[in-house]
Amino acid sequence: MKTVRLLTATMLATAALTACSDEPDDDGNAVPSSWIRQQYGGSGPGYTDPSDRVSRVGEEIQGHTASTDRIDDGDMVFLRYRDDIVAISPFLQGSRIEIDDYRTGHKRWKSRIGNVWPDPETDAFRGGGPGSGK
Repeated sequence: MKTVRLLTATMLATAALTACSDEPDDDGNAVPSSWIRQQYGGSGPGYTDPSDRVSRVGEEIQGHTASTDRIDDGDMVFLRYRDDIVAISPFLQGSRIEIDDYRTGHKRWKSRIGNVWPDPETDAFRGGGPGSGK
């Protein structure tokens, strides 16, 4: 009987952890952080692509998981996902990819993304995640 309880508890815990993962299948707009981590090497903060230009890396990431919006601002690309912002900037001969939660990313890159995306510090911002905007 103890074995059955332990097995049931283990299965429930596994199901709960799977439901809380950062890339749920039914979400459709979570940042593909696991894929980015696997695809691009780490170098200090963020990840790097040693050879591909910023726009190409943006296309690669969007090709894997479509973003809600994209801003091309000079030498940088910003991808908006449900709760995150992916910033892609030039780095040596390639690109650096950095992932910030929406609030942190908006503050950090406000001078580049301006008023295109809602400011999380205003009353008009409804946030992201399940049930947002309701």
